[in-house]
Amino acid sequence: MNAATDTHSPPAEGRYIDKKRYWWWLPLFVAISPVVGIALAVRLENQAWTWLTVILWYIILPVADAIVGRDRRNPPDEFVPDLEGDGYYKALVWLSIPIFYLSWIGGAWAVSRLDFSWMGYLGVALSVALTNGLALVVGHEVGHKNNCFEKRLAQVVLAVPAYGHFSAEHNRGHHKDVATPDDPASARLGESLYAFVLREIPGAMQRAWHDEKLRLERSGKAVFGPSNELLQSFAITLLLYGAALAYFGPMLIPFVLISTLWGWQFLSTSNYIEHYGLLRQKLPDGRYERCRPEHSWNADHIISNLMLFHLQRHSDHHARPTRRYQALRSDAAPELPSGYPGCFTLAYFPPLWRAVMDKRVLAVYGGDVGRANIQPSKRQKILETYGASRS
Repeated sequence: MNAATDTHSPPAEGRYIDKKRYWWWLPLFVAISPVVGIALAVRLENQAWTWLTVILWYIILPVADAIVGRDRRNPPDEFVPDLEGDGYYKALVWLSIPIFYLSWIGGAWAVSRLDFSWMGYLGVALSVALTNGLALVVGHEVGHKNNCFEKRLAQVVLAVPAYGHFSAEHNRGHHKDVATPDDPASARLGESLYAFVLREIPGAMQRAWHDEKLRLERSGKAVFGPSNELLQSFAITLLLYGAALAYFGPMLIPFVLISTLWGWQFLSTSNYIEHYGLLRQKLPDGRYERCRPEHSWNADHIISNLMLFHLQRHSDHHARPTRRYQALRSDAAPELPSGYPGCFTLAYFPPLWRAVMDKRVLAVYGGDVGRANIQPSKRQKILETYGASRS
């Protein structure tokens, strides 16, 4: 395949056929891959297989993205309602949720009951951490929907990585403040991933609690009560983690910490990539301009988009937050050099990331770096390095 790969069949007799339809099963394989790795490690007596998910994410997927290429084609507008209404796509997302629980419990069982070395233990923990990251992607997908059932599903799946505040923070906060200095989930030009994580994770938690507290107070409900959506999800986490620790014992503690914290890193790195350096300009009345395609980084790489339920068509998601993943469109947003798996590795090495991405940010603003969202502590140095028509 190449950059112009056609994954959509032209409408025939009023029908539209998505050629990727039966490839959307791939995320479910990623979700179960830690269990597959554990089974292969036991069967083949080789603990290297516990690293299967890690190898898949950091090596196989970036290579597959480079080989298979991009797909910028979109379904015809008149077929989007039917595509969104197709229950098959929705069922795949829902089906992934029990698989995340299975992988987490399977990983907990393996590290506490099998005689793995510390390398095998770490392989299982990091593999489950990556599926925790994918659970956050699924929580993002269902948490945006306007029906109570899917919002409850979001709470259930977000309980696995212990990130139950995500929907409240993301839907009410990030989508309002995206690509502005007010948003802890929008990375700034010159800001390293590690500085961003230390700003984003506590900032997101604080914003989620503030917004949920405000919602409950406005409706006359107790903040520390059964209507608190954050506490509802964290209660499921407490039940899952507490029962597992009681059953499997203290051997499980490092697994819980690694799989949880590295899963949070997955989300933070995604957030870091999605809006790095991009800024909505202020209007004369002091408000920020409306979010447009140029305020998100997209990646139309076929393989990683399949794995992430089209999360990489991020600009259309911000334009239409409730639109289901199969109908998200490619548009005029700036492009990342690779899909998220490849960009993760770039982001882990800040000088490499900046060498690749800073010039892309500069290109978005026609060389006027003063229009970018710049890390305050590095603003003067960046302006001196790149110059700016205004600061």
